[in-house]
Amino acid sequence: MRYILVVPESKFPLGQLVATSGVAGEMETNPRFAEFVARSLQRHAAADWGDLSQDDWEANDQALREGGRLFSAYQEEGLPKIWIITEWDRSVTTILFPEEY
Repeated sequence: MRYILVVPESKFPLGQLVATSGVAGEMETNPRFAEFVARSLQRHAAADWGDLSQDDWEANDQALREGGRLFSAYQEEGLPKIWIITEWDRSVTTILFPEEY
């Protein structure tokens, strides 16, 4: 099964949206995880950086204003943690597990 992730409004271009094979595989077998990924991507696109320190939030806010890589981390009880990274040039947004970095 393939999932199409739709982001209604984004504060920045996401570019090509990709997921690692680990994330894609988990989405295919776990509908709850797929919904979590979709919600997390919407949060990332809205500049809600998730479970980061205040310093990391501020670094992302600066990168959003001035150009730079955007990094988010999301956790939900009972599900694996994910990271979402949008490259500095906004060409690609990648969804991955921290251990895949």
